[in-house]
Amino acid sequence: MTTLILTHPACVDHDPGKGHPEAPARLKAVLGGLERWEAAGSAAPGAIAWVEAPKAERDALLLVHGAEHVDRVLGAVPKSGTAYLDPDTGLSPATGDAAMRAVGAVTAGVDAVLGGTAQNAFAAVRPPGHHATPNRAMGFCLFNNIAIGALHARKNHGLGRIAVLDFDVHHGNGTEAVFRDDDGLFFASSHQFPYYPGTGSGRQDSAHILNAPLAPGSGSAEFRAAWEQKLLPALEQFAPELVLISAGFDAHRRDPLADINLVEADFAWATGEIRAIAESCCAGRLVSTLEGGYDLDALAASAVAHVEALARQ
Repeated sequence: MTTLILTHPACVDHDPGKGHPEAPARLKAVLGGLERWEAAGSAAPGAIAWVEAPKAERDALLLVHGAEHVDRVLGAVPKSGTAYLDPDTGLSPATGDAAMRAVGAVTAGVDAVLGGTAQNAFAAVRPPGHHATPNRAMGFCLFNNIAIGALHARKNHGLGRIAVLDFDVHHGNGTEAVFRDDDGLFFASSHQFPYYPGTGSGRQDSAHILNAPLAPGSGSAEFRAAWEQKLLPALEQFAPELVLISAGFDAHRRDPLADINLVEADFAWATGEIRAIAESCCAGRLVSTLEGGYDLDALAASAVAHVEALARQ
């Protein structure tokens, strides 16, 4: 079965401002790394298929976000220059299209995987999404791409139990906020703590919301132990019908925005472990989307390791 890579040029064109770490060069690095990896013959024939991400419909955003939030974000997109929703979250003329394509990539990946035309999928898109709450854009995120994908799977495919796993170095506070009061939605995250956005201590965990805070300076051993001992067993017990991954690569040791010391092999390992549980619980149905990662070389290499683990036959 095929691994889809869903992307769109508009997602490169989104520019949150000069000197901003969530820059167009991030996605260029990811796409370039994946193209070189595929050209080198590292993937089995037919294992990878590139798909242009469609533009999401407004109704998809309303599965998670209030109408006022959607209108506020899209209405703030400037005709020229840069506009800011907050000091961290900038918009350019291409942002509206990019945001709708980012959501559309995830929902199209869900449709393909649940429709049986792909084994799994990676949405190589930006802006990222896991900090966006139902009524607030923050932390570079406008709409919560992964949470929309989960609720799209529920509304359009009738699924009851959907899991999101998040290994971005920042806690996915927006996703947790969407999932908090619905025990059919499972959220598990490893992240640096204390750190932005200040949530994810683990003190409010439940059977379907689990956080594994990692102290600054933690590395592979602590990361793998958190997943092996806490998050993966809970995922397996939850027995999801679909698995989604918020794939941030800013826990890499070279990333300038955090203090966790992972390497590419850690992301490949986590992806493989999550995929193995998806195979045992839900016929391998898995969709991943790009979140953070701000050292370009580390980001590209980590994204390749992630997709290679998804595409392994």
